[in-house]
Amino acid sequence: MTSRKGKSTKSVASKRSRSAARTTTARNEAVRGKTVRDTAVRDEDDEDIDETYDDTEAAPSPLPTGWRHGFTWLYIVDLVVSFAAIVASFILSADTLYSARHPDELLNCDVNAKVSCSTVAQSWQAEIIKFGNLSFPNAFFGIAAESVFITIAVLGISKVVFPRWFSFCAWLGNLAALAYAYWLLSQSLFVINALCPWCILLMFSTTIQFMAFSHAMVTVQGLPSKPRKLATYYRLNIDILVDTFWIVAIIVVILAKDGTYILG
Repeated sequence: MTSRKGKSTKSVASKRSRSAARTTTARNEAVRGKTVRDTAVRDEDDEDIDETYDDTEAAPSPLPTGWRHGFTWLYIVDLVVSFAAIVASFILSADTLYSARHPDELLNCDVNAKVSCSTVAQSWQAEIIKFGNLSFPNAFFGIAAESVFITIAVLGISKVVFPRWFSFCAWLGNLAALAYAYWLLSQSLFVINALCPWCILLMFSTTIQFMAFSHAMVTVQGLPSKPRKLATYYRLNIDILVDTFWIVAIIVVILAKDGTYILG
């Protein structure tokens, strides 16, 4: 009897031991599974953080904001200088017609041998576009071009966003006008050896026009589509320093070449 009770007690103890072992094993597996899941979640979170960081670095810089970078200011500047340029073009066109009718008379802007509209107007550089035996003064094309830029400026003040192709073509036209203005300035300084005051006004107007137009292309017209470096350039106001140096450099070149005649 005692032997059977001892065996029964040992059997119960053995079952309890095996049950405890199974419970411990199950708990250990559950802990390991939870640890694995937690590790996977942390890895996914780390990947999300890394992706967010990479996206932040790859994202383009925000466009600058404020009155100096908006529609109103930029296109008002564009309108003012375009108006000055078209006035200069009208005066140059009138002077060209007057010189053709009165070749022996001086123009009102003939100050001395170096500052002379007549000398520049009578050069071949003043009429580079020809059709057969017909030649057209450059000022005529200036009137047409500045009329377009004035129209763009008025629409810009009204906060019109132009199609990308139109904005790019207008910018190229402005660049071509600037290139011609600088070519004529170089010809006046070093080949013709005479300066035309109205041509100088037209050149400076076209320069400032190009600065404002390029600025507007980036900050209000969205050209190019990812202007990361250009956005930083305008946001940090680096353009003010560059534009000022640009204008001063032109003035220095003109004065260094013919300053005695201009200031004297």
